[in-house]
Amino acid sequence: MTKKIWGVVVVLAVLVGVGAVLRARRAPEVTYREITLAKGDLNVSILSTGTVQPQNRLEIKPPIAGRVETVLVKEGQTLRKGQVLAWMSSTERAALIDAARSQGADELKKWEELYRPTPILAPIRGSLILRNVESGQTFTATDSVFVMSDRLIVKAQVDETDIAQVKVGQTASLVLDAYPGQPIAAHADKIAYDAKTVNNVTIYNVDVLPDETPPYMRSGMTANVSFLTQSKKDVLIVPTEAVQYREGKAFVLTPSAAKRQPPIETPIELGLSDGKRSEVLSGVAEGATVLMVDAPNLSGPKGGANSNPFMPMAPPSTRSRGR
Repeated sequence: MTKKIWGVVVVLAVLVGVGAVLRARRAPEVTYREITLAKGDLNVSILSTGTVQPQNRLEIKPPIAGRVETVLVKEGQTLRKGQVLAWMSSTERAALIDAARSQGADELKKWEELYRPTPILAPIRGSLILRNVESGQTFTATDSVFVMSDRLIVKAQVDETDIAQVKVGQTASLVLDAYPGQPIAAHADKIAYDAKTVNNVTIYNVDVLPDETPPYMRSGMTANVSFLTQSKKDVLIVPTEAVQYREGKAFVLTPSAAKRQPPIETPIELGLSDGKRSEVLSGVAEGATVLMVDAPNLSGPKGGANSNPFMPMAPPSTRSRGR
């Protein structure tokens, strides 16, 4: 009987000790960050990805087999229609010139004046994106010696759920993965009529044309595209994270006039939103202070999160280190 009594006493003591420890631990404290509302511009966009590529890719092939005598252009150069890209010799002229060269400079000059080389001309105005030959190189009539592009575009893939919001001529912005800090102004130039399926998603290709093609833009680069669908200037903006909802109605927390009193729930009416920021139509004015809930402070009264007596601290070798 005595052992049973002592057992009950020990259990009660343990329970009392655990209760005391739990009471000693403070409840998580809710802290707030003050945000002063201001006016600004709000833009709503559709995001997409795409690849830089020539809108029209033109391969230039020589009319006959032969040899390139002189190449006059380099890759990336902007060319005008009819510009001479290179001078070439037919197979017969190349053999004749080589034979004359072996007989001396005078004989070579004579035959070069009698038998002129043939020019290879640019058929369109555009950029040279590929040069496949060098001076002295031979080729056949089926070889592509140069490749030109009239202009570079971004072929963007737009989901079918968003395609209705994209129009020809619509303002867009391009950001190349290789140059993330340099946005490029652009516009939608063409929308495909035929859909494609990519990873079980129906998409439409949209040709996005830069307003001015930068010199660092290259075919094959990956680009992020933003199509501007809605825009409002000089409107009151609140961070979307600061907006809360109850029964479908939006409100924000504003400071109470009395100290140590809980914040006031102030109803607001929202307008346009880009996901991160929202337009405030009514409820609060410019310059008003709203409260954004920070993450609760989960540290104990002493010793931080590891102050729990039932959770031993991690050894020094496994603790996180500040950077």
